[in-house]
Amino acid sequence: MDLNYLRRLVKVFDDSTLDSLVIEEEGVKIKFNRSKTTFADSHSTIQHYVTPAPQVLPAPTVEIPVFEAPKVQVSAPAPVAEATDLHTITSPIVGTFYRSPSPEADPFVEVGSHISNGKVLCIVEAMKLMNQIEAEVSGTIEKILVENGKPVEYGQPLFLVKLD
Repeated sequence: MDLNYLRRLVKVFDDSTLDSLVIEEEGVKIKFNRSKTTFADSHSTIQHYVTPAPQVLPAPTVEIPVFEAPKVQVSAPAPVAEATDLHTITSPIVGTFYRSPSPEADPFVEVGSHISNGKVLCIVEAMKLMNQIEAEVSGTIEKILVENGKPVEYGQPLFLVKLD
């Protein structure tokens, strides 16, 4: 904190009628207090205000843990539809690909499964939210391009579908 700024604050406080003032900026806390001291003699009472030096409190120490990015194995891009009658269904979000609603359950679809518009094909988990991915076309699943439990990126191909 700038010393001239601090001096101006003291002057403003001295010129004011405030009994106390607390200012906190950039992790530094400054308190101003007026303490009343009374002196008495046999004839009169005199009140004297003492302004102590401002208290500058140190900023709290916070330890910030360092996180390492998880190691992600990057594989070759999945093949896209080679024939014109194949439609590629891609991931709309980044997350983890799951073929079934739970580890014990059967997969939503298999290669050769017939799908229609709106049928749930898989789940992509993102930030603990399970997002069901639905078919946008009708046809037959020709190829599943991602392994169960593997991470997927936005726009990554998931399924190849032979259109009806």
